[in-house]
Amino acid sequence: MGQHNETGKVGEEFAREFLIKKGYRILDVNWRYNFKEIDIVAQDKQTMVFVEVKTRATLAFELPQEAVTSKKMKNLVYAADAYLNQKNIELNSRFDVVTVLAQEPYKILEHIEDAFKANELL
Repeated sequence: MGQHNETGKVGEEFAREFLIKKGYRILDVNWRYNFKEIDIVAQDKQTMVFVEVKTRATLAFELPQEAVTSKKMKNLVYAADAYLNQKNIELNSRFDVVTVLAQEPYKILEHIEDAFKANELL
């Protein structure tokens, strides 16, 4: 496994712990549908939250949230729609981005709630 894959796994685990401490209920991790993946599926009160986690070992090249491209957002919306349909869930939903710096000590750089809207991507 490449170092970047290991960095990503550490970041996702750290993000899950962060969200749990904020009171979110984690429902699924690394959920896949048609080669699209949702890093974390959580519930925040009566809202489904689909979370993209971006982890960086260093901030030398770009901020982690800059890696959440339009294509990535569209893929996340596609997978989230499939998740809601397969699980027969009829709650409001939103898309969050959690950015993690994977240098000791690990830290959440930012939790961007409602980072983008599905209807903005059309």
